[in-house]
Amino acid sequence: MPLWFKDAIFYEVYIRAFADGNGDGHGDFRGLTAKLDYFKELGVDCLWLQPMYASPLKDDGYDISDYYRIHPDYGTLDDFKTFLAEAHARGLRVIADLVLNHTSDQHPWFQAARASRASPYRDYYVWSDTDQKYKDARIIFLDIEKSNWAWDELAGQYYWHRFYACQPDLNYDHPAVRREMLNVIRFWLDLGLDGFRADAAPYLFEREGTNCENLPETHAYLKEIRRFMDDHYPGRILLAEANQWPLDVRPYFGDGDPSTGSGQAEFHMAFHFPVMPRIFMALAQADRTKIVETLRATGRLSIPENCQWGPFLRNHDELTLEMVTPEEREFMWRTYAPEPRMRLNLGIRRRLAPLLDGDRRKLELAFAILLSLPGSPILYYGDEIGMGDNIWLDDRDGLRTPMQWDAGPNAGFSGRDVPSERLYAPLIDDERYGYRRVNVAIERADPNSLWHTVRRMIAVRKQNRAFGRGRHEFLPLKNRAVLAIVHTYNGETFLTLNNLSPSPQRLSPTLRQWKGARVRGLLTGREFPPVTGKPYALTLQPYEYFWLKLDRPTSTGPGAASS
Repeated sequence: MPLWFKDAIFYEVYIRAFADGNGDGHGDFRGLTAKLDYFKELGVDCLWLQPMYASPLKDDGYDISDYYRIHPDYGTLDDFKTFLAEAHARGLRVIADLVLNHTSDQHPWFQAARASRASPYRDYYVWSDTDQKYKDARIIFLDIEKSNWAWDELAGQYYWHRFYACQPDLNYDHPAVRREMLNVIRFWLDLGLDGFRADAAPYLFEREGTNCENLPETHAYLKEIRRFMDDHYPGRILLAEANQWPLDVRPYFGDGDPSTGSGQAEFHMAFHFPVMPRIFMALAQADRTKIVETLRATGRLSIPENCQWGPFLRNHDELTLEMVTPEEREFMWRTYAPEPRMRLNLGIRRRLAPLLDGDRRKLELAFAILLSLPGSPILYYGDEIGMGDNIWLDDRDGLRTPMQWDAGPNAGFSGRDVPSERLYAPLIDDERYGYRRVNVAIERADPNSLWHTVRRMIAVRKQNRAFGRGRHEFLPLKNRAVLAIVHTYNGETFLTLNNLSPSPQRLSPTLRQWKGARVRGLLTGREFPPVTGKPYALTLQPYEYFWLKLDRPTSTGPGAASS
């Protein structure tokens, strides 16, 4: 299959937040369709849609009551079809959330299941007469839920839920459930969807005496989904949301390549959760060590050539701190979430710009790191303009406020005559991140804005396949305040340098492998002195970054230690 995703820039879209096309205060597919040229201008390749299905919206659509219907706030199935056709006409691909693990408690399956033990849908869910089963499974939403079991009075039993109590888990031991979900996949792929981001992939099965995560039965069913897609919908992809350590995520890639008929493939892509908090740690400590350790451990796992990691900085959920030590978690909370309202579960509910104090230098550096890490980067809507958040809204809602298009009424998100109280959520309207100051129109008009800077980075990255497909090694600098990565692909060599510190950093790496190479800045076109046999002197200003191309075909690897 074509490995288009290995070079792609992904962009997460919360449909409700992006653009209101009918004036009801909610973003919808008509509004999203009208904004498709924005994505082309920014340079992204694939849109990831958060849940668009019928839902009571107790968890922002991740509680699905009908997998086959569009939520009426977002429009109709015809609106979706029009959107998808227009996206494809512009060369944009679209993937959508596939919520496999659970449904809403309002789903007709669950309503029938709880009504009678004789119902054919009873076994669609996991029931028990006791709440003492599967005690080794952790509680994920520990700020809200005290147990993974909830009592249902009508059913006269407890039902299992790994997330909110309004989201009963499906029973994947039941063959009918496995068939139903393949039918859901078939329905949306037949309409032309380019794939799915599989929500909460590790939790499909339960077994006593385990933590009910990453079980062999889960992997077996996910491989069945992959075979189904490869057989009937080649070129479509699966992206795994598995908030786990890289060692535990590695099996989600499978061990085969469908094009050769070898092994058993699973996901094409997986998010890289552990590296994300370590980027923020590195910026706070001016020390690259944790990033390098995590990515070196990841590299040793050797995923198949036809697979890819998906690094990201932020998304619609809290900045998860599940995979850091308790000491590191406390450090992150003190540094990035000093107020209790900024914390949620084992994480931080803040957007990228407020996390980095709105510091333009730090924001650019964060994007420079993201867009030069191994894998296919994933952006969250609004971060490209430095949008703020509202920690006083419930749950993660403060990260999901309306997109700020301009300084006019309703920030251009909804019609000028629509009363602001009709909007699904209040606009960000503070002095620092308010929509009158931070919006797409202002940033588009300023060639030196964050938006244009991110756009240029994306364009350069897409022109150079080494970032998505190449070999990546860390230059072994003694100065831990600088993250330096050597990228090689098809005889080309690139060096990215990132100053994690608020102070200037002087470097003198030995680049003898590239002696005689011409050095050119990819982002600026600036010509640097050619490489000689002597240490290569460079100075990076506070939070400065360089993307350099070393034009010498004999380059083979990173240099020796430097000062």
